[in-house]
Amino acid sequence: MTEYGGGAVQDFMHRYLEVVPRNSTIVAAAERMSVRRIGCLLVESDDPTRGPIGIVTEADLVRKGLAEGLDPMATKVDHVMVSPILTIAGERTMLDASQLMETHHVRHLCVEEAGEIVGIMSVRDLVRSFVDAESGPVCDLDKVYRPLSVLMATTIATIQSDACLRASAELMRDRRMGSLLTIEAGEIVGIVTERDLVWKGLAGSRDLGGTHVSAVMSSPLLGIDVNRTIRDASKAMAEQSVRHLAVTENGKIVGVLSVRDLVKMVSIRDRPRFLGKT
Repeated sequence: MTEYGGGAVQDFMHRYLEVVPRNSTIVAAAERMSVRRIGCLLVESDDPTRGPIGIVTEADLVRKGLAEGLDPMATKVDHVMVSPILTIAGERTMLDASQLMETHHVRHLCVEEAGEIVGIMSVRDLVRSFVDAESGPVCDLDKVYRPLSVLMATTIATIQSDACLRASAELMRDRRMGSLLTIEAGEIVGIVTERDLVWKGLAGSRDLGGTHVSAVMSSPLLGIDVNRTIRDASKAMAEQSVRHLAVTENGKIVGVLSVRDLVKMVSIRDRPRFLGKT
């Protein structure tokens, strides 16, 4: 499948693994993510002879911890982690990785070789592999009229900037979204993401019920014109170290584009091949 710009998973994965003990608190996990500037951690077993037993992501901390009102200083990562771990073989294609992520609604996969986890694959790695390719499904999408309008989410979820962090986490959980646009005086002024809640909220030991969204949101909101290309959007996200962009038309926000949206259409188009293969 390399003719479609997929390449092999082992060529794009990250081999450095961040691991935490299963009895670490979710605050400790958030602090590790913030310091290392990563979106997931592997969870190790009490048995040193075993490999990792789970994975905990920013989404897990927000949706299973913060949104549920759990005490972040007492709740352990093994309470919110995903187990067993979803894995993919290193020799599989990036298109296969894309399909697994889309099917299971995740942003990370563990890469397995000879029965051991040797790396991590993120949705950002997928975007890099597809967008940087000189040919393939993303190149084909760039030939579509205004491809960002096809990929973006047009249902825009918002929250008042004076809402508390827990309220934003609850809304993200209920909507199954990784971001919310923030409103002040009826105007969109920024965005709050799962990463903001984890890196700036949980890791900062803020009062989750008393801290306003405005304290952790990103403002001003980064945007991109609907007439720009998928490569333009990917480059903007990479340069600004963000996973979401507001899509604008004539200066008005008409949608939100996430890093996951950049590869979602690839997964949809490739699904018949993937299902036939599996």
